[in-house]
Amino acid sequence: MKFGINLLLWTGSMDDTMLPVLEMLKAAGFDGVELPVFTMTPEEGAYWGKRLDELGLARTAVTLRLEEDSPISADPAIRAKGIAATKLALDCCQAMGAQALVGPFYAPLGYFTGTGPTPEEWNWGVESMQAVAEHAAKTEIPLALEFLNRFEIYLLNTAADATRFVDSVGHPGCGVLYDTFHANIEEKSIAGAIRHCSSQLRHIHIAENDRSTPGQGSVAWTETFDTLSQVGYDGWLVIEAFGMALPELVAATKIWRRMYDTEEALAKDGLAFMQQEVAKRV
Repeated sequence: MKFGINLLLWTGSMDDTMLPVLEMLKAAGFDGVELPVFTMTPEEGAYWGKRLDELGLARTAVTLRLEEDSPISADPAIRAKGIAATKLALDCCQAMGAQALVGPFYAPLGYFTGTGPTPEEWNWGVESMQAVAEHAAKTEIPLALEFLNRFEIYLLNTAADATRFVDSVGHPGCGVLYDTFHANIEEKSIAGAIRHCSSQLRHIHIAENDRSTPGQGSVAWTETFDTLSQVGYDGWLVIEAFGMALPELVAATKIWRRMYDTEEALAKDGLAFMQQEVAKRV
């Protein structure tokens, strides 16, 4: 198992002010970090790949799509824009040596029509992701699609949704990201959800029910870690927590109160929690 943390706890874009944070995370014992790839260029990706290599930190990357570049838009030009944006993110991943590109980049975050997904939207999403997956194969970057709760996105809300979508895409490099926060809201059975997507499971976000320190809330952690062990998952466990450092994410994450002492304490306590849970099941 590899232990990581999503850098969105600190920033939405990388600059040199993050170097002390990265040094702290390495010293704390993390195997790697998950970088935001929202406005990054491949040249910037190469720079951060070099910095992370020097620190001895592996990396994955996260990106997303919005209404203006929605891969499920009725407008072919907007869909093309979304495909191009995710392809650029993959180029950044290749430049930085990322082990995966993850996130909800199959549909627009925080945009709603007032109804559920239509068959046309589903098909447009599959076609868009097939084009992305072909480029991902060229860059040799695996994809992990993150289903989100119904208050953040409307195309994929459950492990069953995500598995059906990935099956429809039909590309071996495209899999599922299981996030404990979203599953805690949407799934009737945590064990059942994990088992349902286990053949497509490529990435895990470890997130508490209130998005603060993992292990200090009400997520069904025993069931989660028991089932991950039983299905033989042995990939990345990445803490995804949010604070108030990113005003641009407040609208999506609904975070406007502090739920931890410091980001450093959250990172260290979350890492210790993950390590302890995995060790119990070795």
